[in-house]
Amino acid sequence: MKVGMMPIRLTQRSHRDIYDVFCTLRNNWLNPPEWTKTETLEFPGSVGGPWKRYVAKPNAAGIGTVKYPRTVPKDAATAAMLKKRTLTNLYNERPTWLANVHRTLDEAVFAAYGWSPGMTDDELLAKLLELNLSRAGERRMRRIWRAEGVSSRILEPRKTESGG
Repeated sequence: MKVGMMPIRLTQRSHRDIYDVFCTLRNNWLNPPEWTKTETLEFPGSVGGPWKRYVAKPNAAGIGTVKYPRTVPKDAATAAMLKKRTLTNLYNERPTWLANVHRTLDEAVFAAYGWSPGMTDDELLAKLLELNLSRAGERRMRRIWRAEGVSSRILEPRKTESGG
């Protein structure tokens, strides 16, 4: 299967790889490289603050220069075109590459859970509810065990001599 110009084979790619392809295609649609340029904003920042990954050459107090790259339109004409490039418009247009990448992501998720991709919406919702209730119950029990100081392994079912 091809998503945009990028081939995807579920057996050869992890779910994260598929998501990365989706993000790249989406970001290139929202901000086409030929319409944009990168500017670097520079201002003081702390290595302990929200900009820490962008701080360059911090001093002994941990204050350095934030060098934050941001994407901006190349000119006024592209700025006007970019204003129309919204997620709402993307999903309303539903280009082929978007439908393909969503189908690929759906298939990967179904495969990860061992579900049939041909499930109806009602079957899918029932499975998701069952999974959610199961996990919510597990989390609730873990909170109770921790609050009572009980080890979770004590409360797990024990195997009998017959193996059951």
